[in-house]
Amino acid sequence: MSIQVNNLTHIYSEGLPQQSLALENVTFTAEDGQFVGIIGHTGSGKSTLVQHLNGLLNPKSGSIVVSGVDITQPGVVMRDIRRKIGLVFQYPEYQLFEETVEKDVAFGPGNLELNEAEIQSRVKEAIQLVGLDYEEIRGHSPFELSGGQKRRVAIAGVIAMKPEVLILDEPTAGLDPKAHQDVLDMIRRVHEHEKNITFLVSHNMADIARLADLVLVMDSGRLAMQGTPEEIFSQEEALDSMGLALPEPARLMNMAKKKGLPFQGSFLTVEEAEEALYGFLKRDRDSRI
Repeated sequence: MSIQVNNLTHIYSEGLPQQSLALENVTFTAEDGQFVGIIGHTGSGKSTLVQHLNGLLNPKSGSIVVSGVDITQPGVVMRDIRRKIGLVFQYPEYQLFEETVEKDVAFGPGNLELNEAEIQSRVKEAIQLVGLDYEEIRGHSPFELSGGQKRRVAIAGVIAMKPEVLILDEPTAGLDPKAHQDVLDMIRRVHEHEKNITFLVSHNMADIARLADLVLVMDSGRLAMQGTPEEIFSQEEALDSMGLALPEPARLMNMAKKKGLPFQGSFLTVEEAEEALYGFLKRDRDSRI
């Protein structure tokens, strides 16, 4: 499974006075099993881009090739494509509607012409994958749950369809810090279990640095940069020019470097920064003995 995006261009309200260029010649490839982070300032084209990946939007020009099939061509059965590519919007809990958690998660698989045993198996697995107790929560109304639990139930409904590509557009928006971390841990766990291509759209640089193999940086509808987290977050000035900041550990360690402290590396996570600081303090202590 791979997704190849070639020279993708999209125009909103084409031909009208409010016409705007939302995407311009975006090109990248996501390979099977990759975790792809998409970052950029508000209005940079992140959400517009991912809505093209399962055919919710059609481009002005360019192509999107999913497992050898160009989904922008006439005659492609988009229902088949959307079975392979699951998209979780911001605030997906607003789309919950069934009377129980179990029924809500089963809705998607129920439309895939599966037998009841397979649907039940998928529902149970998905609920457990998102970190909820299946037996405890299956009969609850989704509307009685906490915000973080609702979010996870909504995501479970997409996971239960076993998409080969999972797209999450700001999945932690509006959550408190604990729920934010719980959802991130769940996303990592699902990716490791399903071994699918995962796209994560986020404003949180630290989340992207921790989880992504490949980072796409959007700026005013263009793909301004792409590379590993280490490659992207080593370019502080370029990111700053696009209104983006480094992950906080990297920013603080860069400040320390500028003060003359002998740190080497990118320090994209708190753990990496802590290890470097511990090593420095230990060496400084030992030199004084």
